Amino acid sequence: MGAKSPEQPSLPFALYLMLAILLAMVPVVCLISFVDYMGVRQELETNAQEFQDQTEAGIILSMDLVDTGLKVFDNTLNREMREGFGPFLAEYERAGGDPTAMDLSRVGEELGEGFDLYLINASGVIEYTTNPFESGYDFKEIPYFYDQITGIRLGDNFAADRVVPEISTGELRKYAYMPTPDHRYLLELGLAESEIRQWRTGLEYRDTARELVDLNPNIDGIRLYDCLGTLVSGEAYPDDDRRILLVRQAYRERATLETKNATTGELTRYLFINLTDSDYASDMSMVAELTYSTKAAEAKLAGMLGQHASILLIGLLIISCLSVLAAHYLTRPVRMLVVDVDAVARGDLDRPIRASGAEEFVDLGESISAMVTALEETIRRLRGSEEEITRYSRTLEEEVSNRTAALEESSQMTNLYLDIMCHDISNANNVAGLYSDILLAGLEGEHEAEYLRKAKMGLAKSIEIIKNVSTIRDIHEHTPVLRPMELDPAIRREIEHFPDFSITYAGTGVAVLADDLLPGVFANLLGNAGKFGGPDVGITIRVEERGEEVEVSVEDTGPGISDTVKRDLFRRFKKGEDALAGTGLGLYICRMLVERYGGRIRADDRVRGEPGRGAAIRFTLRKAGTGGGP
Repeated sequence: MGAKSPEQPSLPFALYLMLAILLAMVPVVCLISFVDYMGVRQELETNAQEFQDQTEAGIILSMDLVDTGLKVFDNTLNREMREGFGPFLAEYERAGGDPTAMDLSRVGEELGEGFDLYLINASGVIEYTTNPFESGYDFKEIPYFYDQITGIRLGDNFAADRVVPEISTGELRKYAYMPTPDHRYLLELGLAESEIRQWRTGLEYRDTARELVDLNPNIDGIRLYDCLGTLVSGEAYPDDDRRILLVRQAYRERATLETKNATTGELTRYLFINLTDSDYASDMSMVAELTYSTKAAEAKLAGMLGQHASILLIGLLIISCLSVLAAHYLTRPVRMLVVDVDAVARGDLDRPIRASGAEEFVDLGESISAMVTALEETIRRLRGSEEEITRYSRTLEEEVSNRTAALEESSQMTNLYLDIMCHDISNANNVAGLYSDILLAGLEGEHEAEYLRKAKMGLAKSIEIIKNVSTIRDIHEHTPVLRPMELDPAIRREIEHFPDFSITYAGTGVAVLADDLLPGVFANLLGNAGKFGGPDVGITIRVEERGEEVEVSVEDTGPGISDTVKRDLFRRFKKGEDALAGTGLGLYICRMLVERYGGRIRADDRVRGEPGRGAAIRFTLRKAGTGGGP
């Protein structure tokens, strides 16, 4: 019989145990770190997109406000331009309708310094003019403008235009048009005065846009182009030919385009700003080129990734150390048993088996006792390991707490940006409103006053948006502290804010559980009823007590709400089907406030089953002094 081949020595049991602990814990720690990192990354991307949308909406609103102010100034020159056509038409009639026989220089001297005269033929070409730089220019190159002046030439009325840059020199001029009696030519006057630039510098597109852009750290720059693709403000770039093609495409399609540089990661958006006004031949619409850079976001993500990597490495190091210690302590009984068994095997039969009372290893009972003792020792060691795991869990809790604090800091920064935006926009609205009131007082009875009223409507809309955003923030940031409130004074105060509406309300003596935000529900519902119901709408407010609740109904005699819209009407940014639909925040705020007070809100028909006879918004509130509250 051959000799047995010696067994190959295996790795120590302590090493296997340490590897098993590492394989069990490392994936869990890595997964937690990865999920946390992806969650923060998603939140940063969402905040950046919302910030981008708010910035672009602010730019469009600001451009519209600036253009409205410039339009008011431009119209102050209309009377001077209209009077200038008297000598111009007289000279045309004196020459018998023959432009070659007209003395345009004499007419220009009669009108005074700053006036230039133009005769545009039926083909849209400047045939005769006192401005040699503009002679022979063909307006068919600008199809929209050519169609406008052709309509003026075939008509019979004076038409004033805006103050726009001259095509050849870029000098600001005020233009106006008058058709000749035979409709063969269109007479044009251009007025260039130093006062025009002086008075218009107070309202400039680029300064207003730059103020908003400076609030967004993700924007590297902004450039503005007019309807011809001419750069109005901003620095020139080497690839401007390609950019101008995109600008003209955005203007032609009247839409927003965007391109992304795969190398640098920059996103360039061409934002079309519609400033078209059918009352003027010139189109003041613009295209804003916004260059977004991901450098700030990437730097923040890189820092966060480095922080997560450092925490992960520290965690792995701690786990490794704990694994070594745990393996050492867990294998100690085995090592002791091996030492004792080896001593017995060497002949030291009296050597005790150090396994809690085991005296003789050769006996089966003693072997079982030794195994039981070893098991007890192992359990004790496992409990020690459990304490180590508990300490590690506390370490993880501290890391989670630190990350939660970082998220809170990020939230505070977001609120800071919102505070800055709301403050600056509110200041701009207040200044614009002040100047609008001053101008409106001076233009009372003039047709320009209508444009100013439209501008004030835009300011009111901006104020409403800021108010809604602030209300939403108050709802999210402050824990509701409900107290008994008399419902009747809150309703009547909001009715006083709508003196032009026909509102029926019988009064109530009930008190409900609410806070200082309750009037916002009635302000939004009354405002919506008046806006969508039409000038002759009738509004009725009903309050009915139903046990421990109060049901409030705001009903109107307007066109009503279709069944397809009712279900989603109170969702965020969900707007109605009417052309007057606003931002969709009003009813969303109403739902949040009603639910904040423990109630429910729904859209209904004023007359059940007949949506066309008016709408009704019904919501419930908890009564004060009942089982539902104080």
